[in-house]
Amino acid sequence: MKYDILIVGAGPAGLQAARVAGEAGAKVALVDDNPLPGGQIWRQGPNHPAKGAARTAIDRLTRSGNVTHLGGTRVVQALPERQLLVEDASSGYRIGYEKLIVATGARERFLPYPGWTLPGVTGAGGLQALIKGGVPVRGERIVIAGTGPLLWAAAVTAREQGAQVAAIVEQAAPGDVRRFAVGLASTPAKLVQALRMRLDLRATPYYCGAHVAEAEGESHITHVRIRRGNEDIRIACDRLACAYGLVPNTQTGLALGCQLMTTMDGTTALQVDEWQASSVPHVLAAGECTGVGGMELSALEGRIAAHVALGQRDDAQALFGQRARYRRFARRMHDAFALDPSLRAVAAPDTILCRCEDVRFGEAAQYRTWRDAKLQTRCGMGPCQGRICGEAAAFCFGWGPEGQRPPFSPARIGTLLEA
Repeated sequence: MKYDILIVGAGPAGLQAARVAGEAGAKVALVDDNPLPGGQIWRQGPNHPAKGAARTAIDRLTRSGNVTHLGGTRVVQALPERQLLVEDASSGYRIGYEKLIVATGARERFLPYPGWTLPGVTGAGGLQALIKGGVPVRGERIVIAGTGPLLWAAAVTAREQGAQVAAIVEQAAPGDVRRFAVGLASTPAKLVQALRMRLDLRATPYYCGAHVAEAEGESHITHVRIRRGNEDIRIACDRLACAYGLVPNTQTGLALGCQLMTTMDGTTALQVDEWQASSVPHVLAAGECTGVGGMELSALEGRIAAHVALGQRDDAQALFGQRARYRRFARRMHDAFALDPSLRAVAAPDTILCRCEDVRFGEAAQYRTWRDAKLQTRCGMGPCQGRICGEAAAFCFGWGPEGQRPPFSPARIGTLLEA
């Protein structure tokens, strides 16, 4: 299997890149670990078909006869000679390419606090994924906490499915949130979206400058203790969805040898130039793996990357102005929702940090680097290879980034033999 352009990730960036390349007549493959296209933001489910911009993007893709969608397929390892080792439900195999576009998106950032491992506690995006996958939440009391616009999107999804959103808890200060809201006037589509969500949730308590201090319960979460200034607020709930923004998924690009950079919000992302080209020849990157900035920015970067891969630099350059506008939005967003340093002290010494290896926060805090902690505690050496605890440790302890080693996820022996 060899393609002119191989795209990893079927979210807004990957879908737009595939559309542009497919309409130009290139032989394209779109690889994604979800069975249906859309990524996390446009995730489809039994009662959640694609709508609006997502439906349009997916329909245009399916009409292109030269785009192969490889759903339910994970990248296991990067191989020499422009090849990736991938695995689906039945087998593992190699895919070759002339040009590769990495559009692997972002994942949620979790910070530890007492009780965060209780059943019923998920991320905000995780709650959306569960609901769209068919998990019933009708009648449940849900607290949604953390930071950023994703909290509102998760709250709307839960409310539409009959849940009672007991509170939205935002760690950013009220003044920062207000300034961000006023700044939405420069991106009318974002402003309309925000107003619609605020109207839908007008009766929901919204606490700014607050964070989850503890999730309470025995076998399942029953209450959340919120700290706002010097005040504690205790809220009864059946679920807690808590995450502190998004961090770029750099794993595939890093395995290919792409250089990393520190983004405007302090996270680590794939480094690209103005043409979305990485430091590795023939490899481009687009979307939130290059820095978190929202759906519109991701879609534009996907289109630019595809035009560049096709050699259409004039078409790519024509989109630079729109991209710059949404990058300004991203900067305002990161400035408004920067993490409060006090969140580093929320976890107690006996709070679990590494869920895979049961390493406690106090144990890990004794070490200066990932390497030291791994040698002494196995922190970050479980099946997730630090995807959960890694960003928490980076924020709380100042540890540098720790790349995952192949295979990137559990794989069959037969798949590994292909390498």
